[in-house]
Amino acid sequence: MPPSPGQDKQVGLAGPFAGVHNDALIVAGGANFPDKLPWQNGKKVWWDDAFVLLKGTDGEYEWLDKRLKLPRPLAYGVSISTDDGVICIGGCDGERCYSDVFLLKWDPKTKRIVTRALPPLPKPLAFMAGAKVGSTIYIAGGQESMKESAATKTFLALDLSKEDDAKEFQWRKLWPWPGPERILSVAAGQNDGAADSFFLFSGRNVQPGREPQFLTDAYRYRPKDKSWTRLTDILGKKKDGTDGRCAMAASGIASGAAHVLIFGGDDAADWGAGAMHPGFPRDILAYHTITDTWVKAGRMPGRSPVTTTAVRWDDGIVIPSGEIRPGIRTPRVWQGEREEVRGFGALNYSILAAYLAVLVCMGVYFARREKTTDDFFRAGKRIPWWAAGLSIFGTQLSALTFMAIPAMSFSTDWRRFMGNMMIVVAAPFIILFFLPFYRRLDVTTAYEYLEKRFNVVARLLGSVMFIVLQFGRIGIVLLLPSLALSTVTGIDLYACIAVLGVLCVVYTVLGGIEAVIWTDVIQVIVLMGGAILCLVLIPLRIAGGLGAITDVIAEADKMRVLDFRLDLSAPTFWVLVLGGFFAQFISYGTDQAVIQRYLTTRDEKSAARGIWTNALLCIPASLIFFGIGTALFVFYTAYPQQLDPTMAKGDAIFPLFIVTQLPPGVSGLLVAALFAAAMSSLDSSMNSVATAVTTDFYGRFNPEAPDRRRLALARWVTVIVGAAGTIFALVMAGWEIRHLWEQFVRYLGLFGGGLAGLFFLAIFTRRASGTGAVIGVVAAAVGQFAVERLTTIHPWFYPVTGIVVCFVAGYIASLLIPGPRKKLAGLTIYTLAAERKARREKR
Repeated sequence: MPPSPGQDKQVGLAGPFAGVHNDALIVAGGANFPDKLPWQNGKKVWWDDAFVLLKGTDGEYEWLDKRLKLPRPLAYGVSISTDDGVICIGGCDGERCYSDVFLLKWDPKTKRIVTRALPPLPKPLAFMAGAKVGSTIYIAGGQESMKESAATKTFLALDLSKEDDAKEFQWRKLWPWPGPERILSVAAGQNDGAADSFFLFSGRNVQPGREPQFLTDAYRYRPKDKSWTRLTDILGKKKDGTDGRCAMAASGIASGAAHVLIFGGDDAADWGAGAMHPGFPRDILAYHTITDTWVKAGRMPGRSPVTTTAVRWDDGIVIPSGEIRPGIRTPRVWQGEREEVRGFGALNYSILAAYLAVLVCMGVYFARREKTTDDFFRAGKRIPWWAAGLSIFGTQLSALTFMAIPAMSFSTDWRRFMGNMMIVVAAPFIILFFLPFYRRLDVTTAYEYLEKRFNVVARLLGSVMFIVLQFGRIGIVLLLPSLALSTVTGIDLYACIAVLGVLCVVYTVLGGIEAVIWTDVIQVIVLMGGAILCLVLIPLRIAGGLGAITDVIAEADKMRVLDFRLDLSAPTFWVLVLGGFFAQFISYGTDQAVIQRYLTTRDEKSAARGIWTNALLCIPASLIFFGIGTALFVFYTAYPQQLDPTMAKGDAIFPLFIVTQLPPGVSGLLVAALFAAAMSSLDSSMNSVATAVTTDFYGRFNPEAPDRRRLALARWVTVIVGAAGTIFALVMAGWEIRHLWEQFVRYLGLFGGGLAGLFFLAIFTRRASGTGAVIGVVAAAVGQFAVERLTTIHPWFYPVTGIVVCFVAGYIASLLIPGPRKKLAGLTIYTLAAERKARREKR
């Protein structure tokens, strides 16, 4: 750091405000002993200077050669980096503590810092800790006066999203943690697997007339339910404060998906040593918020600073200045970046390449049989029921199941298992009320039925909604395995997405639905075989046997399945059962990617067998994948040093285990299984969108077009859809998404609810008209937008709200705006029931 004005050199600063804004590091204020050290009767000086570190065009860093100042000399407050600037909170000088809160904005054009006042604290405060969780800043601890140091249990919050509301944009007093008062503690905002939370660690409890108490404890505050939880002590194995270590005045920061890093800190081992103090510990501690475990993740390369702030700058962490021994500062600025050390290995790459080559060869093989659009879209109705069932299972399974379900049960528990089981409950309804219309009307797409029942507008609307839904699905399913391979091997994420997308397009274009189904069969075998192998291998790696495993599971309550709270904002039993049940009708009753499988079998009975095959396979599959997540939790609780503190996505936890803990060859096979899971869904989506575009749009308005032209169009549409889905995945790669399974459920409910409601109106009512049905879909879209924006309803419940709003609004609109009378023979369940009765009487 450059020297302060009037100084020959910079000795460093303790307690500066530090943060990053507009790609510049701001270091402002702070205190030091510029002339003599404390034991030499040196005078402590507080500063008002602000320094700015910029990136040069050559990649080098340089300090701005311009004097910038704070409103007053200030140090030992809290600084929070935001998109709007660096928020500086409280602090002190040599005489008093302050309640001021202000924003520092770096203007790269004028090369100046712009200061803006924010709501002040309700009382003066310094030496506290703070962090941002979501849009809210939390402040914990601190002292109110410099004359008589007394730690407090202050806990305050400021919601930055309320800035436009003067009444609401104020600091709120919250209920504090269940532990002693403290100053110089460490705070961080991080996800705990279930929700974003505020974490508070260590500190020092100072009170007039008492010996200082050096704290080793740790706490989590979860804003969602306003609750505090005592955590394992720092580097300890208990929660009673008997075996931890102090880390007061350390810098802490969230890292990856579920870690908090603490750099050094004062362990109080040499408290009072003065000039003989050897310096603070150099350990970098890593706390994992899901398993509640601590490890030493590394060491600082030089003397470890305290009373400073760790800030994130691009992909690295920066720690400016600070105190390296009592009274002694450092002018250094440390920068840490993730070190890529992993590789996938030649054997693993060979296995993966061989597997992908087999899939392409299958596409080439089946290309010889794809002579017509009926071959390309329905495989000439020559697919056996068991293969169709496995293909449905593979389509619905996808990489979401292989990665996201283990990640979810690793992070939380088994409550979402109930949602998966709803396919078993819904299967008979789908077979009884949906399947007959698709088979007996001899349609190619499900949306042809909507035109027969309503009108062409309903058909086109349904088809468009399906296509939009599939683009989202393609993006998510492409992103998941690419993300996994990139995270655990260091391979470029965007290259992974591109390669996977191209391969899927190639064999889908060549082989049509027949290649899709038979590759799905192979991929289901590979996928389930790999999953079973992992479920066997993970427990074998855990010392202590079954007893140790069950103890960890019981203590963490990882097997909780039933939650009967009447709360629509959480994954409770009612939300999962109702939401899961209604979601099945979106996936199995209106999704062309699945319905197309019904149409490839010989007859309706074979299609029904395929549906039951898929439904029954979901039971062991869910048990296996939820079980893998729980087994991973036990493994990483026992061996937290095997976790990667820089792993950015929680969904990569299973691939991390595969690549780092399994021998070469086995890990290659399991990554191939992961790719199988993704490709079994991608190929289905691409082919079904091509079917919808060719049949519902081109074929509908060009009925005389030769079949050869339709087949060529279908292949080109497959290429375009694959390219568009790949681009969408590349865009999604830059989004902040915690759990992709939850994101997919959200997407499915928001866009699929209205589509399913359209089919409910068609099948279960006589009075619904085409105009009314379209109004119902529009009402569902508006309703779903309102539900997401204005309520806290859990995404698993979105299918219920979408279907119900569409059905009710569509039916009422149909009564008010009746359409022209149509013959409904064979188009509703009422005429369907009459047909069944007539067939029975003939027998």
